[in-house]
Amino acid sequence: MRKTFTQISLFFLLLVGLQTNAQDIKWLSWDEAVKLSQTDAKPKKMFIDVYTDWCGWCKKMDKDTFQHPDVSKYMQANFYMVKLDAEGKDPIEYKGKTFKFVPSGRNGYHELAAALLQGQLSYPTVVFLDEEMNMLSPVPGYQKVEPFMQIAKYFGDNIYKDKDWQSYAGK
Repeated sequence: MRKTFTQISLFFLLLVGLQTNAQDIKWLSWDEAVKLSQTDAKPKKMFIDVYTDWCGWCKKMDKDTFQHPDVSKYMQANFYMVKLDAEGKDPIEYKGKTFKFVPSGRNGYHELAAALLQGQLSYPTVVFLDEEMNMLSPVPGYQKVEPFMQIAKYFGDNIYKDKDWQSYAGK
């Protein structure tokens, strides 16, 4: 009986420890990130998580990848982090153009999501923009922690300026 109690106690301590390691990311709206990029003394790059409410892989990536302590710490230090609902209804300004919701098919789509994803509306897709909000690259699909960190550091540490992806990734 005592052994079982000890095992259960250790399990709960481990569970609590894992939960306290999870990091809460301060996600910004598009407008908040744009304003920061224009007013911060040293602007960051922008990271956009393009998702839909019905996307299970988006939710899994949120929980497993973005909430990982190493990922959240690195991303918040190097990027303005934005969540963009690919089916959002509100107009968004980007590079002098107003992007709007387009009712189409079952759910419709937002023009900005389509532009950032280069017409390939698949979810989840993350998008990296430089400090001037120019496209670096969309990255489609669910990413586990380690491959995601490799991609994030490629852009966040400016490795992309000196090395192509194949050389960097060792492919």
